[in-house]
Amino acid sequence: MRRVAGGLLLAMAALYLGARAMEPAHPGWGYVRAFAEAAMVGGLADWFAVTALFRHPLGLPIPHTAIIPRNKDRIGDSLASFLRQNFLIPSVVARRMRRLDLAGAAGRFLAAPGARAEEASRLRIGASRLIADIVGALDAERLGGMVRSAAAQKLRAIDVAPILGQALDAAIDRDRHIPILDGAIDWLGRALLANEDVIRAMISERAGSVLRWTGLDETLANKILDGLYRLIDEVATDPEHPLRDKAEAGLIDLARRLREDEALQHRVNAFKDEVIDSPAVGAWLDGLWGQARLALLKGARDPDAAMAGRLGEALAQLGATLQSEPRLARTINIFARRAAVGVAAAYGDGIVRLVSDTVRGWDAVTVTNRLEQAVGRDLQYIRVNGTLVGGLVGLAIHIVDRLF
Repeated sequence: MRRVAGGLLLAMAALYLGARAMEPAHPGWGYVRAFAEAAMVGGLADWFAVTALFRHPLGLPIPHTAIIPRNKDRIGDSLASFLRQNFLIPSVVARRMRRLDLAGAAGRFLAAPGARAEEASRLRIGASRLIADIVGALDAERLGGMVRSAAAQKLRAIDVAPILGQALDAAIDRDRHIPILDGAIDWLGRALLANEDVIRAMISERAGSVLRWTGLDETLANKILDGLYRLIDEVATDPEHPLRDKAEAGLIDLARRLREDEALQHRVNAFKDEVIDSPAVGAWLDGLWGQARLALLKGARDPDAAMAGRLGEALAQLGATLQSEPRLARTINIFARRAAVGVAAAYGDGIVRLVSDTVRGWDAVTVTNRLEQAVGRDLQYIRVNGTLVGGLVGLAIHIVDRLF
């Protein structure tokens, strides 16, 4: 647009020279000359005004030119003050947020009925691409290390012993420990059967040479094994067996100690930390992060497929609920309003300082270029309008002068 404005000014200059040369041939050229002459004056005046905002016209240090570079610090302070007074005051934020129905808007977007479906799809695709680009650009290994470290830190912060004690208490109260006891008894029976030869060898070694010479060591081993098998079978089949009662009492005592015994809690947590620090758990956490990252990228790159399943149904149902439950919507709106007011109260001054310090940190050339890129096109229209309006005014004055 700058070339158009400059070209129009040059065209008026050429038209002025041509009309001045042709004016003796016909008086009508006087009107053309007056139009072109005034248009040049108007165009030059507006060129000077527009240029003076950003730099010195023709590089000459004329007073009151290069206004923006000379006043960039004051502009930054004024912009920050404007943001603070009109947007970041808690009362202003609360008043503006009170007019917004965020829950209703979110409900309509999630449900996406009828004509809103296409709009929601575009927004979803755009947001998904942004998420995919951000996740893909991040250092996967470094981010994975951060995730693993954060997860491990959270796990270390959990006092697991009381939780285990409470879970064991709840399991005993509802007789959910019985399958555990049955499994332990079955495991003992299978372990005894699998290691019968080892047990016989141990009994034979400790029986002495006399029993081995007489063959009584084999009889003794059979008696011991038969007794153990019979005991395991009785415990397995009799729910009221005394050994079961002792085992249950031991579990109750263990649950109590997990909740109350600091020494046991310390040992449990130490064991937990050793497990967390083990390479196997580290590899497991890395695997979880890798799977989560791939799933996030897959869902972000194909949002329609990701939203077509249960997740999409759940979000659509949430959107319908937000529209049909005014109490829930009101609660969400109140929470959003309080959150926004809290952010304004806690970080308003910091945001203002950030804006002011950022503008102050820019050099004059950066400020000039950014503002000129933002409003330069409109300013060039001012030059074009100034050229044409100036020409019309000059033509009108020439006509009036000729008539009177």
